[in-house]
Amino acid sequence: MTSFQNALLIYFLALVFGIGAFGWSKEGHVMTCQIAQSLLKPDVAEVVGHLLPAYAKGDLSSLCTWPDQIRHWHKYHWTSSLHFIDTPDDACSFDFSRDCHDQHGLKNMCVAGAVQNFTSQLLHYKEGTADRRYNMTEALLFLSHFIGDIHQPMHVGFSSDEGGNTIELRWFRRKSNLHHVWDRDIILTAAADYYEKDMSLLLQDIEANYTDGVWSDDTSSWTNCDDLLSCPLQYAGESIGLACKWAYKGVQPGVTLADDYFDSRMPVVMKRIAQGGVRLAMILNRVLGADAEEGFASPT
Repeated sequence: MTSFQNALLIYFLALVFGIGAFGWSKEGHVMTCQIAQSLLKPDVAEVVGHLLPAYAKGDLSSLCTWPDQIRHWHKYHWTSSLHFIDTPDDACSFDFSRDCHDQHGLKNMCVAGAVQNFTSQLLHYKEGTADRRYNMTEALLFLSHFIGDIHQPMHVGFSSDEGGNTIELRWFRRKSNLHHVWDRDIILTAAADYYEKDMSLLLQDIEANYTDGVWSDDTSSWTNCDDLLSCPLQYAGESIGLACKWAYKGVQPGVTLADDYFDSRMPVVMKRIAQGGVRLAMILNRVLGADAEEGFASPT
């Protein structure tokens, strides 16, 4: 068994026994990947199933939080900065050349750069095992996770508060912070209040909203993307725009966020999960399908 397979097995056991913490919430990442897998073309679904380890039983969503689990392991510590983007305070915009770097200034080390990188890596799948230069399973899992992260508005937040992580507040009666509210609190509150904590029912409503519900007229525009390497720039720009309009607005340290905030922000969170899933499927279908693209333009 390879070291990567060992890492996946340890992670899978952690899921089974409830060990570890998660980012855009375990639930958010799982739903993003479930949506994506349901929209894969048959030949692409077969490739994805082939790339997943046997114990995943063909379920991409079962490993979509793996990058959160291993980000602090020594071997994968280099991936820590790939989960987010810090933008200048109050700029409410994303500029790749300005914002996509790690804490040491190393360029391309942000979630937008990660989506570009692992999208490009997956393109090499069609080269076959003998010529393949990348770990295709890793690339699939990283891409699937980072598409989720880039759609979470507070993963493209302000530098001074670390994407809302240092803005401590109360979510109803419980201590939290603004980042965690968007990562998980809104999702779990929605599940508890409306779905008796049944995430499958919540997912059904999200799917209904983009197939024939309130978002159905816009769904086709979500996948508009001539150059796959430029798409992450668009997604990051959307997230910081939503962070300014919805996440940060009216929030000060120590505030209590309750019904008014929850009711107005919940649709934003659910739509971003839907968009992430639809767009992940679009990317995988274009990169791993029989008519996979031959190459990409350079990012702008």
